[in-house]
Amino acid sequence: MGARGTACIAILLALLPALAHAQSKSELLDRLVHAYPDALTTHDDSTITWRDGTVMPVDDGISDKAFDQMLRNASILDQMRQPYPAGPSAPPAVNADPGRFRNEAFFKKMYGDCNTAEVRRNLVTITWLPKSWGKPVQVTRVNGVAERLKQVSAEIDALDPTLRAAAFPIAGVLSCRAVADTGRMSMHGYAAAIDLNLKVSDYWLWAGKGKTIPYKNRMPQEIVDIFERHGFIWGGKWYHYDTMHFEYRPELLGK
Repeated sequence: MGARGTACIAILLALLPALAHAQSKSELLDRLVHAYPDALTTHDDSTITWRDGTVMPVDDGISDKAFDQMLRNASILDQMRQPYPAGPSAPPAVNADPGRFRNEAFFKKMYGDCNTAEVRRNLVTITWLPKSWGKPVQVTRVNGVAERLKQVSAEIDALDPTLRAAAFPIAGVLSCRAVADTGRMSMHGYAAAIDLNLKVSDYWLWAGKGKTIPYKNRMPQEIVDIFERHGFIWGGKWYHYDTMHFEYRPELLGK
């Protein structure tokens, strides 16, 4: 092994404690509480506390869950176990779906139940891409999502026309429906997600059934970067990819 290889190993060994700490239960819960300051106040090793005094367990005591079980029955900790790779990244590894694990009780408590009036009473109207498309869109004001999307919209509007064309017409925001392969509520059910231009989008189920899923993407990285700066993750970084989809998940971005 040469000097360069030895140096690389030394750097990796030095980073291991930090990486392990970043994935500890306490660190993940710190990030969660920090990401949602209007909703959460604190945590201990087993619970989070909401500002209204509600105490919610963070784990269900089930270890070594299979992938499908995580999709359908994620605990609050489960939804943060896969790290989200912000910035340019390689095609995802098999079943690397950071953000697709969602604890339904957590998000329903946060945004409300779309089957009642709870979500609708928090909707506000913004204009999506006023210089390029200029259509009204209703999104949730909870966690400042509406204001963040206005900032995203302004930054996309400033891009080159060939890039911003991928961001309109949008395919939707609020939709009270379950995710096709999980049976759990989509983030669209909380009006905290947006789907961009269907014509330049790719979705894993459209690729057909096979032993592996061939990765496809036509969404410009510049648009992805803008969304990530404002706390939104991108479905193009999932093995089960959905490249039109962006959802507000600041806890996965350290926002």
